[in-house]
Amino acid sequence: MAAYKTELIGNHPSIQNLKRLISRVAASPAPTVLIYGETGTGKGLVARMIHKESRRAQKEFVDINCAAIPASLLESELFGHERGAFTGAVERKLGLIEAANHGTVFLDEIREMDLTLQAKLLSLLDTRQFRRVGAVKTTSVDVRFIAATNKILLSEVKDGNFREDLYYRLQVISLNLPALRDRGDDVLTLSSHFIDRYNAIYKRSIRGLSDETADIFLRYGWPGNVRELENLLERIFILEDDDEILPRHLPDRIIRTVRGGGAARTEAAEGPGPAGFHEATADFQRKLIARAMLEADGNVQSAANALRISRHALRHQMNKLGL
Repeated sequence: MAAYKTELIGNHPSIQNLKRLISRVAASPAPTVLIYGETGTGKGLVARMIHKESRRAQKEFVDINCAAIPASLLESELFGHERGAFTGAVERKLGLIEAANHGTVFLDEIREMDLTLQAKLLSLLDTRQFRRVGAVKTTSVDVRFIAATNKILLSEVKDGNFREDLYYRLQVISLNLPALRDRGDDVLTLSSHFIDRYNAIYKRSIRGLSDETADIFLRYGWPGNVRELENLLERIFILEDDDEILPRHLPDRIIRTVRGGGAARTEAAEGPGPAGFHEATADFQRKLIARAMLEADGNVQSAANALRISRHALRHQMNKLGL
């Protein structure tokens, strides 16, 4: 596999605006950042960019997937433990948060953290202090926390799956990553980038996408976003011998989807189709709000004024639509 990417590829206005916001957030002293985005949109990449552009860049970046570590072990992994704190704790262990002191902790899939641990995280965010499991004294840390989720956290709060106080503590600065299907020709820009990369890695000389393949890529919905695109192209490099990427190299599901009209790209101008009235209306609202936020350079109040609604109403609608 290729080395980890530390750049955001794309020319779409939403990506250019996102790059500007990343630089501003990175340079700020903001202790918490919340990243929203569908699976595969690059939340981990954005978190690393914020760290790399910040004053903490020379310190540790600790990546923790809250869904990958069992709830029974996550507290010890995060906060560490003292010797004898539980069966098997034969020596003191520093937690990942303490290891990242003066650096950045990335809490991916924050929604999957259980409510008890959410309360302890909230206390840490408020006081910048914590106790190792089994400890009496507190430990202080200076860490920036970046959390990420593909869920609408406000809905999770209403359903009782996420603490409301923690939600508002994390929500102070939030970034929304656009889906690949909403980034126009960026799918071709990214394809070219990945083809160059894998030509170097696999010692190949693939020229690029055929015209028909490019058309398919533009029309396909990419539910797995950039990750799906990258994995597909790497698979083709490994399994195919042609010097151009052709439609016959693509999985049948992509061909069927595009030619059958399943999850092909949907533009607001096309109006309600098989998805139905409510889905089409929500899609139109997303595009309208995204355009207003872009023109307002990310300023919610200015975007709300342009849309002639209150700031609170815009925030509510953005959370409802996953923006």
